[in-house]
Amino acid sequence: MTIALETRVISSLEKVFPDEELAASPFRQASAFRNETFSFQVAYRSGLLLKRMKVEAAAALQAPISLRAVGLVPSEMPVYPDHDDNVVRTKPGLYPDPLLPPEPKEGWIAPPGQWRSVWVTVELDGRDEPGEYPIEIRFIAENGTTVAAETFTLDVLPAWLPEQRLLHTEWFHTDCIATYYGVDVFSERHWSLIESFMKTAAGHGINTIYTPLFTPPLDTDVGGERPTVQLVDVWRENGRYRFGFDKLNRWLDLAERIGFKVIEFSHLYTQWGARHAPKIVAVENGEEKRIFGWETDAAGPEYRAFLEAFLSELLPLVRERGLQERCLFHLSDEPSGVHLEMYRSVSEWTKERLGGLPTMDALSDRSFYDNGLVQHPVPANNHIEPFLEAGVPDLWTYYCCSQYKDVSNRFFSMPSARNRILGFQLYKFRIAGFLHWGYNFYYSQYSRFPIDPFRVTDAYYAFPSGDAFLVYPGPDGPIESIRLEVLYEALQDLRALEALEAAIGRGETLRLLEEGLDEPIAFSRYPRDAAWLLAKREQINRAAAEAAQRA
Repeated sequence: MTIALETRVISSLEKVFPDEELAASPFRQASAFRNETFSFQVAYRSGLLLKRMKVEAAAALQAPISLRAVGLVPSEMPVYPDHDDNVVRTKPGLYPDPLLPPEPKEGWIAPPGQWRSVWVTVELDGRDEPGEYPIEIRFIAENGTTVAAETFTLDVLPAWLPEQRLLHTEWFHTDCIATYYGVDVFSERHWSLIESFMKTAAGHGINTIYTPLFTPPLDTDVGGERPTVQLVDVWRENGRYRFGFDKLNRWLDLAERIGFKVIEFSHLYTQWGARHAPKIVAVENGEEKRIFGWETDAAGPEYRAFLEAFLSELLPLVRERGLQERCLFHLSDEPSGVHLEMYRSVSEWTKERLGGLPTMDALSDRSFYDNGLVQHPVPANNHIEPFLEAGVPDLWTYYCCSQYKDVSNRFFSMPSARNRILGFQLYKFRIAGFLHWGYNFYYSQYSRFPIDPFRVTDAYYAFPSGDAFLVYPGPDGPIESIRLEVLYEALQDLRALEALEAAIGRGETLRLLEEGLDEPIAFSRYPRDAAWLLAKREQINRAAAEAAQRA
């Protein structure tokens, strides 16, 4: 019996669904810098059920090439009812997202009549000389017969991406790791998993690590608790406090070894208004108990006495480790205008005790910045214009579930080009940092109960699928996603533009970026077409390569 397998090389910006015809155009050649990670896909379909296939890559490259299956996960809530039209689908169903290794015993599988995809990643590391490299992807049946093959040509350019300057944080939920894997917090197994999740983050341009001094007061029911994950040990004796920093130092050592640039300390006050203290536990009279939480007035004398004592010991540690220029402090996440006076109270008091160390919070009301209450405001990308108009230096931005109209985001339902356009926007507006709340949030909304992220992708009917996490929990560490890889491509686009700017200047680089457009790129207006984005990146690459050869 002849085995027929349809195949097509397509770009990383396509999403392959099993229940629809493949409309993506062939994508057979592209270029990359000598130290760039480059991905493409090979889609395949069989009329028969094929199991135990092998998929192999052959190329003259020294760089490692990985092959992963684009897995499918359910989305029961892919969109909000008033979504815009820049989406690929709106119906609940199976969506492509996790990037999975083939099952060891069953190999690669082609379900009958369904399009599936192989995700091919080439991690160029500088060893390969400039030139064109054909990459052959072969599909081999169980009997050893090659049933299909495709070739993609990667042109390695004589140019290098500069080091990433953008600061990038995806909030790291240490408790979700312990809960999902069923391990004790800060047990050796937990530390091993933390390291694995950190390494994946750092390998994808996440260079700022959210660090839980105390259990982060994020997405928690008022009156509720998340599992305790504080890195600072606390003892209270006769109203006086002692602190232990062994776990914090271990965390900082690990972060430094992995390569994080900036330590982002967890919030000192509760979310959405700074009215209360985060959950803090201490040992008192030989018993560990919660000493602060929802019942605590954030501006009250008890909590202020605690913070005074704590910060007086933390800041010398920050200085000893040389973190003064590489740390950020949070007060309260996403306060709004009605919280201004409460935020003012805690901000003015806390900043006096931080000794000039910077504060940063996600907020979209510019009055907080205008009143000098936050050094680094982080407005959402759909509320950033007033901050741009004010010329806020070193401006950051973020998006979350609320940014689903017009602007860039990364829900399952959105085309990957909408995820990747962020890099061009960050470059144009000289954005210093990007923040997102969900690297690995594996709870329901408000942290009411744990979820299985392979089955519940919307934080239990809370946010459109794709908002709450970028990685899935694998057997011994994270499983990456299409959205993580495409977001990293956006960061590489930013670095490519910076490389070009270094060679030809910012004005000429901006001219090339927006050449041929009917209107300038903005956060809410940009070309939606993946083909435009890919062609523009090729244009940038060629200009950078030519400039490098002239140098």
